[in-house]
Amino acid sequence: MTATLIDGNAVAAAIHGEICAEVEELKTKYGIVPGLATVLVGTNPASQFYVRSKQKKCGEVGIRSFGYDLPETATQEEVEGLVRELGANPEVHGILVQLPLPRHLDEKRVLSAVPIEKDVDGFHPVNIGELGMKGREPKFVPCTPAGCIELLDRYNIEIAGKEAVVLGRSNIVGLPVSMLLLKRDATVTICHSRSHDLPGICRRADILIAAVGRPRMVKTDWVKPGAAIIDVGINRVDDPTAKQGYRIVGDVDFEEVKEVAGYLTPVPGGVGPMTIAMLLKNTLTAAKRAAGLIP
Repeated sequence: MTATLIDGNAVAAAIHGEICAEVEELKTKYGIVPGLATVLVGTNPASQFYVRSKQKKCGEVGIRSFGYDLPETATQEEVEGLVRELGANPEVHGILVQLPLPRHLDEKRVLSAVPIEKDVDGFHPVNIGELGMKGREPKFVPCTPAGCIELLDRYNIEIAGKEAVVLGRSNIVGLPVSMLLLKRDATVTICHSRSHDLPGICRRADILIAAVGRPRMVKTDWVKPGAAIIDVGINRVDDPTAKQGYRIVGDVDFEEVKEVAGYLTPVPGGVGPMTIAMLLKNTLTAAKRAAGLIP
């Protein structure tokens, strides 16, 4: 059996088209242009790349982009002050603080300064708290976890009643995606560095989310035949045959696992495009809420 490829590029393109149509309707009917502000502190090349990608996609769907770059030496007060300033700006509907921040900054304080109604990254402590509570719904869900669930939904992969295993417990992916799966009535196991018999735990999974940052960690004997595998990992491995001298691979050994899994995301081209798509979707939602068009 060869797995069905879950094409994140195709799904993200479809979402971009849907957003573009809604943004145009907002402009035409209500004179509203959704606005996303990005805050980048320092010169981390990966962070710079991600911010540029988000700004480019904003332009493609008609969302106004506001970019703010602060030096590596920016103080806690300067970063928080900028975030509060953006929070008071009515043209800014969403605020994204690019992580990681320089080590001297208190990430929790900076994220807490983002107004909940503009927390399109979904990392405000109140949004995360409501995500983890039964019967509560956060205003926004973190973009990468939301993208994982969206891929499952768009490929009609049933979640309710299924056994789901999440490899990794980070605040950015592992914990929030496990809470989303639980809200959708999956039976969820979260694995981490202290878990015993990882292959055995993973073999139980109907849905496996891999988000540990270890290249090709998940092998064939970790996978239940027919399982749906969402690979969140982005790892650089040396490859002298590649033009750049390296290759980007996931946490799953794609070539092996595709012969066992029922559904599988590639890396790149799987979860990655979905992160930006869900960010744009959250920004559109924020603009509609600000206009009183949705609760």
